[in-house]
Amino acid sequence: MSEMAKPLYHAPADCPVCGDQLITTRKGCLHCGTEIAGEFASCEFCSLGEADLTLLKVFLGSRGNLREVEKHLQVSYPTARARLDAVLAKLGLDPADPGTTAGPAHAGTADSDGTEEQSEYGDAVDDDLTPEQQILARVARGELSPDVAAQLLAD
Repeated sequence: MSEMAKPLYHAPADCPVCGDQLITTRKGCLHCGTEIAGEFASCEFCSLGEADLTLLKVFLGSRGNLREVEKHLQVSYPTARARLDAVLAKLGLDPADPGTTAGPAHAGTADSDGTEEQSEYGDAVDDDLTPEQQILARVARGELSPDVAAQLLAD
């Protein structure tokens, strides 16, 4: 394609007239001009703005490490956490409900009453480890950067 590509705009998710959810009714190929028409579902992430998508990319790129998100966005940890919680809410996930964010890979150990004890990160709490060992285990799992771990260990 010799001509310069036109910028593509982010489509609105909601109708500007009534506020109901919009659907995609036409798709087209920029290369050959083919067009198809119908009723196509939007993806869950299509309603997110650029800032929310950037936050998710940083979060996923850091493998879920909010301290890394905090550094990348140059905001405080509570601000990074609040922004992530807001994005989760936009996606219909309850940030306070660990069942919506933690999968089977994060199963904890059962207490005597049959419930699983988990840390704030959704992983099993190992009472046999010292606090220092728990910090090092979090570094090994990629939940903490070595710099943050060093700060925590120094305190």
